[in-house]
Amino acid sequence: MAHWLFKSEPSTWSWDQMVAAGAEGTFWNGVRNHLAKQQLMAMKLGERGFFYHSNADKAIVGIVEVIRTYYPDHTDQTGKFGMVDVKAAEPLKTPVTLAQIKAEPRLSAMVLVNNSRLSVQPVTEAEWELILSMAG
Repeated sequence: MAHWLFKSEPSTWSWDQMVAAGAEGTFWNGVRNHLAKQQLMAMKLGERGFFYHSNADKAIVGIVEVIRTYYPDHTDQTGKFGMVDVKAAEPLKTPVTLAQIKAEPRLSAMVLVNNSRLSVQPVTEAEWELILSMAG
C-alpha cells in the first residue's frame, strides 16, 4: 500500500477537526493542482497518510486513512478536479516538525522538503517508517 501526506492550514481544517469528524470522516476537497490531483486519483481504500499542519505549526501531527476513493469535487466549478474522503486514524505521539524533517539527511529527497507547496504528496515506505520512528 502507498503512503501519502495531506497538508492543511490548521486555521482552515485542523487535526482536532479531523478527529471530531469521527469514523465517517470528511472529504478532502479544494485541490487545484494537477500533480496533487494525480496523487488523489492514485489513492486506494485503506491507504494511510500523514496529516500535516502547514504555515503556523509546520508539523506532521497525525495519520489519516482513505475511506473513499477519488470522485468529483463539488466545489470545483470547472469539473476538472476531484477529492477523496479520509478519517483520522491516530495522532502521532510526538509531532514531527518540518525543521526536524529537513535536518534528517535520510529525508532530503522527501517531496515535503523539495516541493513544500504541493498539498497532497506521496511518501515512500522508508520515509514513512523513519517519520513514525521520529514521532516515537
